[in-house]
Amino acid sequence: MKKILILHTGGTIAMSEDVQTGEVKPNSNNPLHDTIMKMENVSISVEDFLNVPSPHMTIGNMLSLAKRIDERVINEAFDGVVITHGTDTLEETAYLLDLTVISSVPVVVTGAMRSSNELGSDGPYNLLSSVRTAMSDQAHDKGVLVVLNDEIHTAKNVTKTHTSNIATFQSPQYGPIGIVTKRHVQFHQSPTKQETFPVEKMSKKVLLVKAVAGMEKEVFDAICNIHMDGLVIEALGQGNVPPELVSAIEKLVQNNIPVVLVSRCFNGIVQDVYGYKGGGKHLKDIGVIFTNGLSGQKARIKLMVALESSSETKSLHSSFDL
Repeated sequence: MKKILILHTGGTIAMSEDVQTGEVKPNSNNPLHDTIMKMENVSISVEDFLNVPSPHMTIGNMLSLAKRIDERVINEAFDGVVITHGTDTLEETAYLLDLTVISSVPVVVTGAMRSSNELGSDGPYNLLSSVRTAMSDQAHDKGVLVVLNDEIHTAKNVTKTHTSNIATFQSPQYGPIGIVTKRHVQFHQSPTKQETFPVEKMSKKVLLVKAVAGMEKEVFDAICNIHMDGLVIEALGQGNVPPELVSAIEKLVQNNIPVVLVSRCFNGIVQDVYGYKGGGKHLKDIGVIFTNGLSGQKARIKLMVALESSSETKSLHSSFDL
């Protein structure tokens, strides 16, 4: 019999709707406990690690969760771990866990778009699917997984694509790597690369900014005067910015503030194609770090984690090649 740990952190999956006002709010008692008690052929241990809405999640909470996973898996020999989480920041927590959890057992993050007492609540089924995935021998060596709506995604690629639809979690560029059916957990893809950063703390400040047409240079001039350890830019297209921003970007790089480039498009990767001022080739020549398809929010997480290990430029460039 497999031994699975469930760590609750709160979110809609653990909330209820007020039938009079329509407000969705946290409960003092987790409504998922009844679902867990009905699970068969598995030994379940449950810990209410947090009970917060996902916009209240902090980087410190996420790292503490990673440490708790490793601590309990090492000390109690669990075969897999399931995390319940609010959906707004679920992908960020999942990706930070992907980069920092040392244990090799399957770790699955799930949530819900409808609270526990709403008609068609998706939480109980998502939890059941996640436990089944964490029990699967095929779930090993695939990094942290995100399971909702019968689909299995990697933490690196998944993102929330709709504000309210239960099929909100998608991996636009690559698709899910597996599915959960009534009888089986089936994988049809595997990540080719995995990486882990053995960090003990998360203290670096990294800013995320989206580039837009005609963006005022004063915005980036102001950024140069903010105390920060790194900057992520969601650039236009294949990795381009308005020319007015270049001088500020050059200043940041010269001051040893790493600047990481992603695209605001949700498909494709940034490339050093365009040689005009502010084009990708120009930015790469300046020393801007290019990512390999990460979203802005995940590039920020990765830069924060990578900076705890090394601030050396060559090391940072190498980290973002993966």
